[in-house]
Amino acid sequence: MFSNLIAGFFATAESEGPAIHITPGEIFQVNGISITNSMIYGLISSILIIVFLIIVARRMTVKPKRGVIQFVEIGAEFIVNTIQNSMGSRKKAIKYAPIFATAFFFVMFSNWLGLIPGSGESLMYNSQPVIRPFTADLNATLAASTIMMILVQYFAIKESGVAKHIRHFFAGSLWNPATYLLGIFEVFSEFTKIFSLALRLFLNVAIGEAIIAIFSYLGSFAAPITTLPILLLELFIGALQAYIFTMLTIMYLSAAIKHDHDVDELERHELAKAATAKTA
Repeated sequence: MFSNLIAGFFATAESEGPAIHITPGEIFQVNGISITNSMIYGLISSILIIVFLIIVARRMTVKPKRGVIQFVEIGAEFIVNTIQNSMGSRKKAIKYAPIFATAFFFVMFSNWLGLIPGSGESLMYNSQPVIRPFTADLNATLAASTIMMILVQYFAIKESGVAKHIRHFFAGSLWNPATYLLGIFEVFSEFTKIFSLALRLFLNVAIGEAIIAIFSYLGSFAAPITTLPILLLELFIGALQAYIFTMLTIMYLSAAIKHDHDVDELERHELAKAATAKTA
């Protein structure tokens, strides 16, 4: 739906210019279910990322190593420090680091794997590109955002319990009707966070893919030279978007947990006021 509107905006005839694909292309069907190029490449990317990280994990030692292993170690430590700064607890940072580090590396490597030679129009099947970046599909980014927000809600409930977690949406006096109006707005905002995360990631990757296709077309036989600066920029943007995606989800979890403490303070304050009123 939304991606079809964007596709119409970017649509360009192959004879007149570069072919820019915003919507995923169907490669085949299984029991009536459409299997798209982004789904196939997402699965391939996931397998490659899992194998890569397992190999790196097995080669890690107490003594730091250089190269790719050091890069992964720096990335993991960076995520731990980010969680610690947000939540104010090293213990919680280590507890949640595997989830957020996985999200960070998955998004970053998925963005980068969409830049390898062979993606786009290089390999076609049924008039559709076989290789298409997973994160350039709005359906994929919506799925990733939904999973992360479900995990955020799950961890927040696990930290404070169902009642306190629901209560933090309705922070205020329960006798005040405005508390319920603001609470409904807060609940609604949780759903908007899903679309915000998904659209931010999708648009940055999809637009980057479109720019690369345009510069490749303009460069013709010199495409490797004309697209090189854009590819280097997209490597940086791919890592940046992975950081933003992970950082925002960390902040959402941190805010949910801290709000529960704020609710406790508010309830204690209300009890103290009630006790003072009774004594008076």
